[in-house]
Amino acid sequence: MSRMPSIVLRVVAAALILFFGVCRMQAQAPATPPPAQTPAPPPQEPAEEEENPFAPEPTPTLPPGMTGSDANDPRAKLTPGLYDAGEASMGIKHLILLKKPEAFQLGAADADDPKVQRMLGQLGMGASMKIPKPLQLVIAQLAFANSDFAFQGIHLFQGNFYGVNIYDISNPANTTLLTSLVCPGGQGDVSVFKNLLFMSVEMPNGRLDCGTQGFPPEPPPAGEEKKRRLPAAQKQRFRGVRIFDISDIRNPKQVAAVQTCRGSHTHTLVTDPNDQNNVYVYVSGTSFVRQPEELAGCSGEKPDKDPNTALFRIEVIKVPMAAPQDAKVVSSPRVFIDARTGAMNGLSNGGTHGKKGKEEKPSDTDQCHDITAYSAIGLAAGACSGNGILLDIKDPVHPKRVDAVNDPNYSYWHSASFSNDGSKVVFTDEWGGGLGARCRPNDPNKWGADAIFRLKDDKLTFANYYKLPAAQGDSENCVAHNGSLVPIPGRDIEVQAWYQGGISVVDFTDPGQPFEIAYFDRGPIDPQMLVLGGDWAAYWYNGNIYASEIARGLDVFELTPTKFLTQNEIDAAKTVRVTELNVQNQQKIEWPAQLVVAKAYVDQLSRSQALPADRIAALQKAMQSAESSRMSKSKVAKLKGMAPSLEKSAATAITPADAMRLKALAGILKHQ
Repeated sequence: MSRMPSIVLRVVAAALILFFGVCRMQAQAPATPPPAQTPAPPPQEPAEEEENPFAPEPTPTLPPGMTGSDANDPRAKLTPGLYDAGEASMGIKHLILLKKPEAFQLGAADADDPKVQRMLGQLGMGASMKIPKPLQLVIAQLAFANSDFAFQGIHLFQGNFYGVNIYDISNPANTTLLTSLVCPGGQGDVSVFKNLLFMSVEMPNGRLDCGTQGFPPEPPPAGEEKKRRLPAAQKQRFRGVRIFDISDIRNPKQVAAVQTCRGSHTHTLVTDPNDQNNVYVYVSGTSFVRQPEELAGCSGEKPDKDPNTALFRIEVIKVPMAAPQDAKVVSSPRVFIDARTGAMNGLSNGGTHGKKGKEEKPSDTDQCHDITAYSAIGLAAGACSGNGILLDIKDPVHPKRVDAVNDPNYSYWHSASFSNDGSKVVFTDEWGGGLGARCRPNDPNKWGADAIFRLKDDKLTFANYYKLPAAQGDSENCVAHNGSLVPIPGRDIEVQAWYQGGISVVDFTDPGQPFEIAYFDRGPIDPQMLVLGGDWAAYWYNGNIYASEIARGLDVFELTPTKFLTQNEIDAAKTVRVTELNVQNQQKIEWPAQLVVAKAYVDQLSRSQALPADRIAALQKAMQSAESSRMSKSKVAKLKGMAPSLEKSAATAITPADAMRLKALAGILKHQ
């Protein structure tokens, strides 16, 4: 689900570390960014200046042997603006942008606006906290940032730090808002299953009753203004996973609220093919551990001091479908354990690069940011801060790690996607936590990128990197973020969000040579200072691409043909329809035995020259003739008669991809 930035963000370090404790606080975009302007003068106090996230960073120097992004790409110099920025696209048509509902707007672009101070108060930060004015505005706007998506039928659920918006997408080009569920607590990660809606809550302003008042500011003792401290325990505070009944889609009702020690940064629905009565939720908490006075049994100690620490684990919630109010945590798997020694801190990033590219020492992995479950193959891929891990989830209550990888080019393992056949895994790296400009010409294209791994016999083997090829400016937060598969038969294709880098569609059929086939991008929100915005997630659902724009609202797109993608391939993708989509609960894609799918395979075989031109032409002519005759017996018989030769060709195909396409094409022709 999407997913909030996952590095200790300096946007909150100056202020929220006092309130949120010693956590990996994650921040997101302002909901109503300020207009273009000259950045405010730096604060007078050196400590505040150091923590100002808008302070310009020096142009980096590319490490030896590395290359950066293309500054000559048409996306590199688009005009800025909030709702009137310049746009560039290839193979993607923009259908509509729906602005955020008024209830999900801060409605202020000035740090001195009373709305800003009121929101800071609800977040528990009083006037006594020394916070730079630009940072005050960002923190207040953070409370209204758009986050992840879930889909069900004709409904789209868009998470937000302030709650959830539910849209009617029965006509994607005319998408309309159905209802808004105001329920603050960040980051509002959402999933949907039958009549239930799930929401992640991590920030300390979350309340059991979904109240908007948060909790009152707590003035620090004199002389301790800059000490790290946890917020005072509150009986009404909620951090964990909320569960709503959405039987009445316009009036969701909270039926359960499962508390966890670190809250829920993200969560993943997991279904068990052998258990139709329950659904499971894997909870990834990345924030600070709350006090036992607030939630019994919580401990943030290191393993050597407390073997029951809430660090170095995930939580598994069991939700009885007949009685969701009885949902509860049923296990806390130690997925980072060293099997030889039993040490909980058994995984480390092995050392990596930091915010400014400087080398950092190895650090223990004690959290997962995101987990993608693929129940059809019994595996899950965890993007777990310092490592990418592979879990056996055949017993969903007790997932077991079967492999783990790290990479010195990766700063923070953020999310993961399997290929449909389960032979590949794409991991993303959220270098800079989503706050930084990380796609500039001098930012290495191996940092803040995708890492593509081959998967065989439960072992991951690195293949290559993929990064958005277009350079972005100093004021555009840009790094790899959430995406989903596009169900084009015969190819592994993913559409992916890159924050203010926009949307990129990548073909990773050959994991060693991934390449871009389509894109959409806007210019920066502000040309002079980095204002958080852009696409949090970009997902394909039943024929269209939907993007959650952090600052602007909801975008709807459709694919269009290019030299990399034919209309037949797009039409074949549209034959795949699902009743629900939670991207981190990955579903097996199956294509119907329709001629449009066969046409897609023929286009691919023509592109790769796996068949000579005369055979391609004969196949195309035979399919067109069959359709024109309304599938007459004689024409269908001719199609079926072409299948054996295709199967024979599959045995001698040069690439595995073409062998698969030939077999699949033969199978469709035989079943007409």
